[in-house]
Amino acid sequence: MSVDGEAVRPASETDEPGWEVEPDDDWGAAVIATVGRQLKLRREAAGLRAAEFGTRIGYGEDLVYKVEAGKRIPRQEYLDRSDEVLDAGGLISASWEDVKKVRYPRKVRELGKLEAQAVEIGVYECNIIARLLQTAAHAREVIGSAQPPYSPDDVERMVAARVARQSVFARSPAPAISFVLEEAALRRPIGGRMVWREQLERVLEIGSLHNVVLQVMPAGATTHSGLDGRIELLKFADGSAVGRSDGAFNGRPISEPKHLRILELRYGTIRAQALSPGKSQTLIETMLGET
Repeated sequence: MSVDGEAVRPASETDEPGWEVEPDDDWGAAVIATVGRQLKLRREAAGLRAAEFGTRIGYGEDLVYKVEAGKRIPRQEYLDRSDEVLDAGGLISASWEDVKKVRYPRKVRELGKLEAQAVEIGVYECNIIARLLQTAAHAREVIGSAQPPYSPDDVERMVAARVARQSVFARSPAPAISFVLEEAALRRPIGGRMVWREQLERVLEIGSLHNVVLQVMPAGATTHSGLDGRIELLKFADGSAVGRSDGAFNGRPISEPKHLRILELRYGTIRAQALSPGKSQTLIETMLGET
């Protein structure tokens, strides 16, 4: 909404969840503190009070103080508007590349780095639709249903992180990615009909990419080697790899060749037991037609 061309933010935006630094994230806190300090110095050098500056960029005075004190993660729009008002020549806008990472939990940032470097990614997911395939609405429902419940701030942070990881599909050169999903998870209407339908469409969209192989483990499978839980395998250009499985090696990431061979054997067997990509696509299209 705007008034006379100026953006008007709701009063509650200062407290909107998902835009605060994790308490134990030292790197994130340092980034936001540095950006906030630079914004304050530039604002004061321009002779602008916080209230006047907030009016010019379309945000409240309270939010300006919180951003400058390193207590609030600024949106990209906030930085872009600040850059324009303070005539920073793109220097403030450029800080978004670091700022946006702070919204994501440290563990997710580390996983995202690995996925960004991998030349092969393999995922078997047993209880939910693979995180790399989830829409924001579906992810919000999945994360929000956890018990004990996460705070609204944590839910939004994890949703943003989950969606951001999907930039792996836009990489060039593209990595080879394979998924095996359970039919039962695909049939579960998490979030209701519209959220479910959107999610199935997303799975079909990603499954049609030239570098992605997507398979479904049918509910009627009489042999199943994935009953121990989720498997993730990442392989890199230098020949190294890292993997993790809920049911092996205490669920911790492993890189030892003898351990990786076990996960590769399990994952390969699961793929052989699942439906072919073509039949998997047909099955998901049938589900979509039933929504």
